[in-house]
Amino acid sequence: MGRQLPTEVDVIVLGAGAAGLMCACEAGKRDRGVLVLERARGAGGKILLSGGGKCNFSNRQCSAEHYISENTHFCKSALAQFGPSDFLALLEEYRIAYEERELGRLFCRRSARDVVAMLEQECHHRGVKFQFECQIKTIIKQERFRVHTNYADVTATSLVVATGGQSYPQAGATDLGYQLARQFHLALTECRPGLVPLLYNHADLKILAELTGNTIQAAISYQGKHFRENILFTHQGLSGPAILQVSSYWKKEDTIFIDWLPDVDVYQMLLGQKTNNGSQTIKSAIMPHLPQRMVKLWARRYFPDKPLAECTLEQLQSAAESINHWPFQPAATDDYQKAEVTVGGIRTDELSSKTLEARKVKGLYFIGELVDVTGQLGGYNLQWAWSSGYACGQVV
Repeated sequence: MGRQLPTEVDVIVLGAGAAGLMCACEAGKRDRGVLVLERARGAGGKILLSGGGKCNFSNRQCSAEHYISENTHFCKSALAQFGPSDFLALLEEYRIAYEERELGRLFCRRSARDVVAMLEQECHHRGVKFQFECQIKTIIKQERFRVHTNYADVTATSLVVATGGQSYPQAGATDLGYQLARQFHLALTECRPGLVPLLYNHADLKILAELTGNTIQAAISYQGKHFRENILFTHQGLSGPAILQVSSYWKKEDTIFIDWLPDVDVYQMLLGQKTNNGSQTIKSAIMPHLPQRMVKLWARRYFPDKPLAECTLEQLQSAAESINHWPFQPAATDDYQKAEVTVGGIRTDELSSKTLEARKVKGLYFIGELVDVTGQLGGYNLQWAWSSGYACGQVV
């Protein structure tokens, strides 16, 4: 884009990610003069990474229960204003093919670039201007917001902060949005990495690292939350969709319980085999159901090395518990470089749920990942970006 910035506009949007682009095109539809400032070389960096490049842009089953927040009702207004069906209608208008996968997850058939191009076209049709590779030096609020950049000073009536959270710093994430929240005296909740692998404690690392590369469909339970998807053993800890889901809820030193065979009552199976085929071991009874390396390791840790006929009921129960109710106490989550989202953010009581405007500062808005609204895995975070950006774009 050219270096010649307008010096006065109606709306400045900081960040050309999902929320910022949606807000900009919606404000443009209302004939507002909009300028988007982005520190990267192009728009939609995280969109392009989403869904392995196919953009998991939303979910059919989207509702407030799929979000983590100190106020679980906060997201309802924005989601009601612009939901999954509204985004699908936009895709259909641009003839972008999409598909529905397991658990209602919606993906582009071709490429995430289709979504970015669509949003850029929407913006350009509405006269939205962009400045890329733009560094924000200072922002002050007088009668208007004055944004001092490495190119020029620009003023606006409304300032929308859509700079994203701290996840994926390699894609350009910074803490600018949080800095601005503090500058304008908005409170934040504690922030931490979300949708992220969980690291082994020292004892588990010594033992479980040998299972690196194994993937198992399992069920996870943690404080009333239940997820059933794949779990991947890595050299540092556990990953895969089920682990990413629970990681956003997990608190340090807590224990997660994993059922490695959610369709099998292992105790009843062993009890039946003790009666019918007592010469085999627990290890041989489990072997058909789980990866061989895992069964061998579990046998060393949890199974008595003797025929089922000689095992006590307590030994069968203990072995079954190690499969159906295995306790995992992670040492920590992995860091923001591996996290898909930031859990926490600007406290929801600082913002209007209908417009995302700061209650203390007229004309200042925070949208997307910056807000204390974090979706589960499966397109919910991009849907929150679309919804919050849309709601804000109706009023800025």
